[in-house]
Amino acid sequence: YSRLYAKPLEGAARELTGAGKFEVSAPQLSADGKWFYLLANKVAPYSYDVYRVPAAGGELRRLTQYQGTDGFSLSPDGTQLAVLHSAPYMFDQLAVQSAAGGAPEELTNTMKSAYSSRDWIAPKIVEVPSSHGAGAIYAKYYGPAGEADTPASRPAVIFVHGAGYLQDVSLQETYYFREQMFHNLLVQQGYVVLDMDYRGSAGYGRDWRRAIYQHMGHPELEDLLDGKAWLVKHHGVDPKRVGIYGGSYGGFMTEMALLRAPGEFAAGAALRPVSDWTSYNHEYTSNILNDPQLDPQAYKTSSPIEYAANLRDPLLIQHGLIDNNVMASDSIRLYQRFIELHKKNFWISLYPMERHGFEHADSWHDEYRRIDELFNTYVKPVRQEAH
Repeated sequence: YSRLYAKPLEGAARELTGAGKFEVSAPQLSADGKWFYLLANKVAPYSYDVYRVPAAGGELRRLTQYQGTDGFSLSPDGTQLAVLHSAPYMFDQLAVQSAAGGAPEELTNTMKSAYSSRDWIAPKIVEVPSSHGAGAIYAKYYGPAGEADTPASRPAVIFVHGAGYLQDVSLQETYYFREQMFHNLLVQQGYVVLDMDYRGSAGYGRDWRRAIYQHMGHPELEDLLDGKAWLVKHHGVDPKRVGIYGGSYGGFMTEMALLRAPGEFAAGAALRPVSDWTSYNHEYTSNILNDPQLDPQAYKTSSPIEYAANLRDPLLIQHGLIDNNVMASDSIRLYQRFIELHKKNFWISLYPMERHGFEHADSWHDEYRRIDELFNTYVKPVRQEAH
């Protein structure tokens, strides 16, 4: 786990933040050199707060107790903290408080009543047990109120966050606020939704981060399948009616799920996915898969296009044509490979005006309309056994 050390110009380094399964980040030193201020998820992996510790060594003390803390800044004189804080359905708000701790003073309230008054579904943070010895897999579960009174054998959707090294399971406002609203719609339509911090995600230490070395898409898929099994066991989900979707790294994982575990998911939507890691950003990929000339097997093992022959479940690919992160040609090459293999039930939606992060509301609407139609066609209906 990441730690904060102080090292004299001459002499040994001294650890300041102590032992424990938590991460520290964003350290700031007070102007007088007496205190370090930092973010840490010491209480729980999904809960971040501002802490301070004496630069000379001593107690690591928690200063904030917001639902989610996103960042902070120390005043020039070192007496006050400006803190950005949020919650699953509350955008960043600004507060100020004493740098020694104490009650905060809220400076902003930018929430519109039309938004905050809606009956949003609060995600429940859960621990999914790993069947591969990885420990707890933290996830956000979206389900209906009074769930115990609803019929069993319900459909489900698993959402896969992007970036790989990113943490989506937290008490802060999510980067995926659009997807979170879509998850509300899915629950209203009878689904339950699971959003997992699979291995490789941020916030859980070095071993969790490095688990995907040389075989991207493999440990993560094991975790997603454990999530599916957990839904079946604890929430009455029909194992034949589970869909999956995600964007960027989440799109890559959607393709890996359908191509490496055919039959496990009723349908998948892959948004702006990487289909062949040899064509992606070398600075990103080489940290995980090494150099493609020196370690070609790692790239072959980790690229969905290498498993194209396994496609049997409906797959929707969506990509912006002017994507300058994951090139649209990646998706088009995989689509062409499916054609050559005479596959069925695969589609591609191309967006001429969109980059990696969509910018136009009409494109967002079209993208999620198609995903919704995919799930309502291939996931929600009860699937009859073939005889």
